[in-house]
Amino acid sequence: MEGMQPDQALRFAIVTTIVVGAAIVAGSVSATLMEGRAVVKAFENMARQPSVADRIRSLLFVVMAILESTAIYVLLICLILLFANPFRSLFGL
Repeated sequence: MEGMQPDQALRFAIVTTIVVGAAIVAGSVSATLMEGRAVVKAFENMARQPSVADRIRSLLFVVMAILESTAIYVLLICLILLFANPFRSLFGL
């Protein structure tokens, strides 16, 4: 942050931190809610049709892994924005 005034660099860091915090909260909450809905629907279907419970359970594990990977991608993007911000060049940093 050598090309800016100190107060401009501080504002950029504060805004980046707030945006990253909001993004990690939104990404984590949405992934958690979707995981909860998937589990509830799977348990409802297992109770309704116990004969296919094994197939539903295996499908549930795949769906949970995909949903959890979205939360991990949100974390990755937030870490990139926090530590290797690609928008620095737009602000003369």
